[in-house]
Amino acid sequence: MSTSLRVALALGLLLRTAAMAEAQLPASLTMQQAVSIALEKNPLRKAALADVHTAAADVTLARSRLFPRLSFSETATRSNDPEYVFGTKLRQQRFQEADFALNALNTPLPRGNFSTGFRGAWNLFDSFASWHGIARAKQLNDAARQQLDRTQQEVIFQVIGSYYAVLLAGKEAAVSQQALKTAQAIVESSQARFDTGLVVESDLLAAKVRLATRKQEAIRAAHNLDLARAQLNTAMGISSDASFELAQTLEERSLEVPVLPDVEVRALENRPDLKRVALGESAQQEGVAAAKSSFGPQINVFAGWQVDNPTLFAGGGGNNWAGGIEIKFDIFEGGAKRAELSRQRSLAERAAAMKEAATNTVRLEVRKAFYDLDSSRQQIEAARAAVAQSQESLRINQDRYESGLTTVTDLLAAEDATRRIQNDYWESVFRFYTSYANLELASGTLTPQSPVVTP
Repeated sequence: MSTSLRVALALGLLLRTAAMAEAQLPASLTMQQAVSIALEKNPLRKAALADVHTAAADVTLARSRLFPRLSFSETATRSNDPEYVFGTKLRQQRFQEADFALNALNTPLPRGNFSTGFRGAWNLFDSFASWHGIARAKQLNDAARQQLDRTQQEVIFQVIGSYYAVLLAGKEAAVSQQALKTAQAIVESSQARFDTGLVVESDLLAAKVRLATRKQEAIRAAHNLDLARAQLNTAMGISSDASFELAQTLEERSLEVPVLPDVEVRALENRPDLKRVALGESAQQEGVAAAKSSFGPQINVFAGWQVDNPTLFAGGGGNNWAGGIEIKFDIFEGGAKRAELSRQRSLAERAAAMKEAATNTVRLEVRKAFYDLDSSRQQIEAARAAVAQSQESLRINQDRYESGLTTVTDLLAAEDATRRIQNDYWESVFRFYTSYANLELASGTLTPQSPVVTP
């Protein structure tokens, strides 16, 4: 082995090892492992989780309005404004009789003041607007959690589809290789018969054209397999260059198919996105209630304590405090509150309409998924029988061609039918599993423990 070849092989092995280490993937990847990785690394799931954290923070923010506000301030000022100097001396409790002199009052010397203060305010009553805000924030938080559940289900479905797509691409690549071998055998047989004068040259050319077509299909199938692997990596949220082998194979399995009415009931009870829409409607009703509360009175209390000193570190300055209670009621605000109430009611009507539309959409999605699953199940049965029949037909046509009892056109037609029927069979198996997963997604019951995930 040459040195350059050794270096290339070593570099390839190093890159493969690095990719595996970065993605922390097992050498043989099961679908359950792929789903687990996706639920940890998929960016869509991370974004939904961030929305949950944001909604939780909004709940804390809404609750904070029930508590009093306390602030501290340290202010340094200096001025020769007569009013400022007069008031500052009073606050510092340094006012003297000489300060009543006209010159001292009209043209005082600049004076500095360091003010240290604590101020507090508390909204005791706002006609329950804050409580409606808390209830709304909690419902939106629950809605965000329901959206997270739905996103997780969608990520699981994406991984399932991508995983089976890799298995399907592998089967199609194998079928292409088998078809390539069959086409090569037909060319060799046609060449031998042409050399002995048993067939015309057009038969040989037709066989060679078919061989070239099969080569192109094999190349395309290999590329489709690479693309399917990249799509699976993307669904898992890892580098598209990560390499691994799949532990499972594409083969028929018996899965229990529920009846349509039960699936519809289950979907209306379990769909997280439907629950999210319902919570959004409830949250909007709280928005209407909060808008109504704005017409009511507010009761606020406030208090403050302040120390004023001529220098930062000087003591003995003046201090003062103040406190009070405020009852506030808006008599006229230009119709803004009525407009806001009208807006909130319109949004509530929209939320109710969206809930109804979402319910209808869920029903339709369940029916479509159920019919797709039933169709794929029946197609598997038909395709399974057709595979055996097409293989037997190809064998008979090969024997008849070798005996000179049929033409190369019939043989090539039988070869093409065998390849097509085999691909149709594996596509039917693929659609059965993905349709089953789609039915669980439509019913809101798709989890990492789904029968289509666990072998």
